[in-house]
Amino acid sequence: MSIDTPATPLLDRTTSVTADLMDPRRRWTSVGHSMHPDPAAAVDQAIACLDLAATPELLLVFAAPSMDSGAVAELIAAAVPGVPMIGCTTAGEVSSAGQSDGSLIIMALGGDGFRCATASADIVDGDIRTAAASAARCVGEVDQLASTVLVLLLDGSAGDQGDVVRGAYDTVGPAIPLVGGCGGGIDGQLGTRLLHDGTSAGSRVVAAVITSEAPIGIGVAHGWRQVGEPMVVTSSEHCIVSTLDEAPALDVYLARHDASPDLADDPEAFDLFAMSRPLGVARRERTEARSIIGADPVRRTLHTGAAVPQGGIAWLMEGDEDSALAAVDVACDEALGSLGDLQARGLLVFDCGSRRGVLGPMGIVAEIDRVLDRTRCPAAGLYTYGEVARVSGSNGFHNQTLVLLALA
Repeated sequence: MSIDTPATPLLDRTTSVTADLMDPRRRWTSVGHSMHPDPAAAVDQAIACLDLAATPELLLVFAAPSMDSGAVAELIAAAVPGVPMIGCTTAGEVSSAGQSDGSLIIMALGGDGFRCATASADIVDGDIRTAAASAARCVGEVDQLASTVLVLLLDGSAGDQGDVVRGAYDTVGPAIPLVGGCGGGIDGQLGTRLLHDGTSAGSRVVAAVITSEAPIGIGVAHGWRQVGEPMVVTSSEHCIVSTLDEAPALDVYLARHDASPDLADDPEAFDLFAMSRPLGVARRERTEARSIIGADPVRRTLHTGAAVPQGGIAWLMEGDEDSALAAVDVACDEALGSLGDLQARGLLVFDCGSRRGVLGPMGIVAEIDRVLDRTRCPAAGLYTYGEVARVSGSNGFHNQTLVLLALA
């Protein structure tokens, strides 16, 4: 410091930093929405809604699977050239306008208070872990500010999706939290497409690092209640649970729920029953939900939406519309509570498609309205086939869970 330059008092320096954090020009988000089925018209409408006064640092795109995602990716890249972009197709879209199906959602992040980079990697021979580790290297492309998060989107039909967390963790370690989810299709008939910088493809992992001068908050909640006593997962492999407490997993599951042992002979009836009765996997700080997506009535096994580790502790879980809606408040409190005195500038929503079946048409509207009412900022996101939220530890893949990312 020059001897004739007076030192700035600490109070003034603190005030200056606070003023910068409050300045809306330093960090801004905007969301565009279109219901038009034609890709060109949808992109034009969504970008017009963004009303971009400056070049964004990042675009996040969520598109209905009925849209030509390749055309969408190319058109957005041409309309906003040189801006990093990731996105995916969905099992339903979420925006500041509410929940929708058949729409295109674009969120833009901008300002000097954000720095972003993106990457993608193909999933080869079902090896999600290696693909995620490779995509996560985009973290090294930015100089990190006060808070950093890695957003991951992947193909929900490829392998054990929990490997996306393990792979990204291999690269970024414990200091950087992970959020995201598995893209969707139409009743499983159209495969997930992942968008990255003007391209669209299946069977890949796309990633975006967001680093900010302000706090970032993550909220995670599912609303499921533990039922009965815990069980030991005595035999499981990947997403198939064979035995619980040394007994056939399907028999234990049905008996403990007082259901008929023949229920699994009717796949449709079993799926309806299991929709509101996931398994819970014990973690250090919370219980992660695992969707029951099917059963083998001959082998008496359960098929889950993500791996249930052998030797771990599991619970039966149950819930209803009220408990699913109550999870919104928990997730909002977690996400917004991390922002301190600052307001949220933008919100990313990753909500499990299975929750739609539990909530029903009116419950879906109530859920998103509650999220928007609590957060009061531009919002974008999707209904997923599995959610990523790793804040501590090396685990963090969820089913039937609501994950919120709030940017101050």
